[in-house]
Amino acid sequence: MKKIISFAALVAVTATVADAAPSHLKRTKDGGYQVTYDYTQKEKTGWYVGGRAELSLLNWENKYFSDASTVVADFGSDKYSFEPLFGGSLFAGRTLNYFWRAELEAGLIGQFTDKDEGYEFRLTVPYVMLNGYYDFANGMYLGVGLGMAMPKTELDDDAFVSGGRSKRAVSPMGALMAGWTYELDSNLVLDLRYRLAAFGGTKHARVWKEGTVVIDNKGDVVKDLSGVMFTNEIGLVLDNSISLGIRYEF
Repeated sequence: MKKIISFAALVAVTATVADAAPSHLKRTKDGGYQVTYDYTQKEKTGWYVGGRAELSLLNWENKYFSDASTVVADFGSDKYSFEPLFGGSLFAGRTLNYFWRAELEAGLIGQFTDKDEGYEFRLTVPYVMLNGYYDFANGMYLGVGLGMAMPKTELDDDAFVSGGRSKRAVSPMGALMAGWTYELDSNLVLDLRYRLAAFGGTKHARVWKEGTVVIDNKGDVVKDLSGVMFTNEIGLVLDNSISLGIRYEF
């Protein structure tokens, strides 16, 4: 009798287990199953790519030199404060250990143009940086960056007869960053970032042709630049930038 009761209990338990659906499935009235989660949900690889549109406010000083003692006193320097430049960057990175991110970024800090001392000055700054970030749970993050800036200056004047029209330098570039991210969906992330960066500029020299003079309003010659070598030197450049970016997480 005990064997019969034990066998009946075993059959009842087996039938119950067989009828029970896995946690991600739900039994329907017709005896079928309904999936209770989205099969498109999957674990992310940690890799991501994206781009940023950037507004940079540059601060630097142009120092002017000459090899002629008669005109060197007339050259001084120009200071530029928070000059707005529009640029952008592309980047790729990976999330490490949940809260850390490593990122490679390549960008362009716009182009600045000015006319002074009878010539046209142009500054363009591409750069490459390796960034490291720490992400907080509320979407905020902090970061540091280290890389290279490749500033290029151009000095244009019909009266220049020698010296390269453009000059490029390669300078170490460092940055401190703070930002905020917002998930638009499971893969797209909005990224708002502030960055304070610093890098060195160029030293660029050109020579004026014979007969180049500066005349005042009265028609008098106030400066004879014939054969004078003119040098434009840029020291430390500070970049305060705000960027808006989109990244796609795989």
